[in-house]
Amino acid sequence: MGIFKKAATLGIVKKVYDESRKPQNQQRIKSAVDRVQSQVRSRRGGGGRPPQGH
Repeated sequence: MGIFKKAATLGIVKKVYDESRKPQNQQRIKSAVDRVQSQVRSRRGGGGRPPQGH
């Protein structure tokens, strides 16, 4: 059963990878990442990286 599970997982990963390489999907991914990053920045108070050496 383990072989079938690994094969199914590999098939799903390959499909996601192939879809992510399409130009229209790359633009969607980029806009989603930008949106999430702006939300994180707004929660932190507009700063970039958190201070180091905590």
